[in-house]
Parts: sequence; structure tokens; C-alpha cells
Amino acid sequence: MNAYSTSQVALVTGANKGLGFEISRQLAKQGITVVMGTRSEEKGNIAVNRLRTEGLNVYMVKLDVTNSADIETLPKFLQEKFGRLDILVNNAGVLFDWGTKPSELDIDILRSTFESNFFSAFAIIKAVLPLMRQSDAGRIVNISSHLGSLTDTLDSNSPYYGFLGMAYQASKTALNSLTVQFAKELMESSIKVNAATPGWVQTDLGTAEADLTPEEGADTPVWLATLPADSPTGGFFMKRKTYPW
Repeated sequence: MNAYSTSQVALVTGANKGLGFEISRQLAKQGITVVMGTRSEEKGNIAVNRLRTEGLNVYMVKLDVTNSADIETLPKFLQEKFGRLDILVNNAGVLFDWGTKPSELDIDILRSTFESNFFSAFAIIKAVLPLMRQSDAGRIVNISSHLGSLTDTLDSNSPYYGFLGMAYQASKTALNSLTVQFAKELMESSIKVNAATPGWVQTDLGTAEADLTPEEGADTPVWLATLPADSPTGGFFMKRKTYPW
């Protein structure tokens, strides 16, 4: 095994800021080697250096989740540099249609949202799955959203009932379905696949008005990424509790 790999290895997408950065920090604090996937090499290196000053074992890989070439080179990069991949956190995502009624949504916005929030997660899972199958405790965590919950969408008593953003919501609902389908396929393997809603987090996407810090939002994804063998798969969780689909 390559000298880079001294522990479990995790890949976190969209990791240079916000929730992805904090997930990377919390995983690395547990002694896990973290590969931070970032669209910008410059911003990625800055993020890596910030965490290295804390004594954390982190690395950067250029990964634009909508770029098929970046995704195709991932398995070789991970194999050559680390010899393994144990944890995948699909965190990268976009929100372009806040406040837009479905009837007023531009179909190109819908397509680009699904490209970042759904198709990229599918492509990355497919690309790294052969490597993850070699892990004794593979964990895939898809960062979904309470806004992807069909239950909340239809519940007039839900605080999220009035949200308008069909592209974002539908892409996260689809991501939940992807989570279940991969969990079913991998049920007999050592890999667990779960979705997490971090809640409304103070990030560029969540805005400064959000009620949770990145540290609080990262707790459930990190918990799912480090679940013991007798834990669930194919679930949707918030604050370490099952959340309604």
C-alpha cells in the first residue's frame, strides 16, 4: 500500500468551504485520511493548508463533479496515492431556483441542478465503487436535504411547506431514491449507503440566516460515514434520527 495511506481514506466532494470543509475536518480529527474534492485547485489548496495547520491528514484532488474527465480519473488517483477508499461523502450541490414557481422554472436550470445534485453523485459512486468494495467497512453518504422530503413538501404544518425551488427539491428527492437503490444492491456487502439532511446550515447555499452552524450540520453526515457494522443502511437521517421520506 502507498505510504500516503495510514488509515481509512475518505473522499468528500465540494470540500473547500462550508459543510464539505467541516465534514472533512471532523473526519480527519478521527484519524481518517481525507481527500478533499474541489472544483478550484487554488481554493482547494487553501482549504487543505488550513486543515493541515491543525495537524490534520488531508489532501486535495481537483474534482468538478459535473466534469466527466475529472470523475473518470478518480479511481486511478485514489488507487495510486492511497491504495484504498473507505468513505465517500457526496456533498457538492447547487441551488439555483430559490423562490421560483414550478411553472416559471427554466428547464435549463432544472437540468443543470440535476447534473450537479443527482447525476454527479451517481457517476462518482459508479466510478469508485470497485475500489470501495475492497474496504472492510465502506460507507457512502449522500448529502440530501429536508427540502427533498415529499412528506414535508405536502405537509402544510411543516416549516418547509412554503419553500419554492422545485429543481433543488426534486434533485434531492431523486438523490434519496438513488441512496435506496444502491443500498439495496449493496445490502449483502460491507458497504452502507445512507442519506443525510444536515438541516438549514450557515453556508453560502444556506445563507447566514440559517439556524445551524457548519459544525452542527456536519455531525450527522460524519456519524453516517463512521457507522459500525451493525448499523442501518438505506436510510434518511437528520440529527442522527430517521427523517421522513
